[in-house]
Amino acid sequence: MTDPFWLYLHGFASSPQSAKAHYLCDRCTAQGHPLTILDLNQNDFTHLTISRQLAQARASFPPSDRPISVIGSSLGGLTAAWLAQEQTQVERLILLAPAFGFLEHWLGRLGEDAIAQWQATGFHSVYHYGAQREIPLHYEFLSDARTYENLAALTRPIPTLILHGIHDDVIPLDSSRHYAASRPWVKLIELDSDHLLAHVMPEIWEAVRSFSE
Repeated sequence: MTDPFWLYLHGFASSPQSAKAHYLCDRCTAQGHPLTILDLNQNDFTHLTISRQLAQARASFPPSDRPISVIGSSLGGLTAAWLAQEQTQVERLILLAPAFGFLEHWLGRLGEDAIAQWQATGFHSVYHYGAQREIPLHYEFLSDARTYENLAALTRPIPTLILHGIHDDVIPLDSSRHYAASRPWVKLIELDSDHLLAHVMPEIWEAVRSFSE
């Protein structure tokens, strides 16, 4: 059997240098599964879109006879779910606090005035945790993201593990509960943590290791 290709998709306004990416990379490598971590910013966070992330992920694929396991964090988790729907080469998903319904939650916090200004000016400043500074994000990100809101279209029965914190105030746990409830191929593990999942990484790795065996 061909060993799977392991791919990691980081979260929104994050980077390949995130603590989760490094932790999982170290452990996957130690288990003989090198983890390819894409830089979804592409040195141009301003023009980020989910469609661009999907195209970048597809371009990283190995030859078609090699199965792919994808780990996605937050927005990278949502991207991974759409990637698996479109690409049958993806045979396993591990989603860390996936950003299901993120537009509803994010735009609700922004407010109508800020959204209207974003549309009018074309840009909205976002704090980028990887760059540790504010970076303008083009309105195309929002327009493009709306085309990925219909989670009912994610119907491919692929083994999926979701790990989500019960104290997540960025993407509520209920979003993953709802997603898993109608998909018997999804296993949801609820963790005593927040959106970052920073202090439960050993538990996450044990779940990932067990799920991947």
